[in-house]
Amino acid sequence: MIRVLIVDDHAVVREGLLTAFTQANLEVVGSAATVAEAIAQIAHSNPDVVVVDLNLPDGSGFEIIQWIRSVSKETGIVILTLNSGPEFVVAAMKSGANSFVVKTAPVSEIVSAIKHCISSPRSFSAKGLSALAASADHLLTAREIDVLMKISLGLSNQEIAKQLFLSQSTIKSHITAIFRKLNVDNRISAINFARENGLLLK
Repeated sequence: MIRVLIVDDHAVVREGLLTAFTQANLEVVGSAATVAEAIAQIAHSNPDVVVVDLNLPDGSGFEIIQWIRSVSKETGIVILTLNSGPEFVVAAMKSGANSFVVKTAPVSEIVSAIKHCISSPRSFSAKGLSALAASADHLLTAREIDVLMKISLGLSNQEIAKQLFLSQSTIKSHITAIFRKLNVDNRISAINFARENGLLLK
């Protein structure tokens, strides 16, 4: 039986997935509502697959993916999110996730994504993936999305660096790349562009 850990900050979503996965003959070994809880739960329960939302109270699902991949290449990772833009799909693929599913998808699609992680552990699945390949170089990376989200919260470079465990010079480099890709020259313009184009995690 496939052992699954659920990471989502909404209790209703966690409970719904627990019921659906149990009915699909999957074993739910735990759940978490934050990045910190997720890392602790993963280390404790060693699940086969982690189903993770991108927008969490203390960070993003990309941070969890980065931690998982630092300790395991085999653990399956399914991103389940409201953020359906191409940036998020490509960032998910490049960060090491196995599948990308939007929350509006039927439960059967989520279950299929979980099984895909086990049957094809080194591959990536998402609807419309081939159409994204040509524009991938112009899209924000997972880390750039994280930094952009921190900017939108009004954090300084020093605060962002501390939260993401990076140097301030690295944060400056990410911000320069964000400005270039979004064709803006300041934080306010970047935030406005991000809001208008659905680039902020929700």
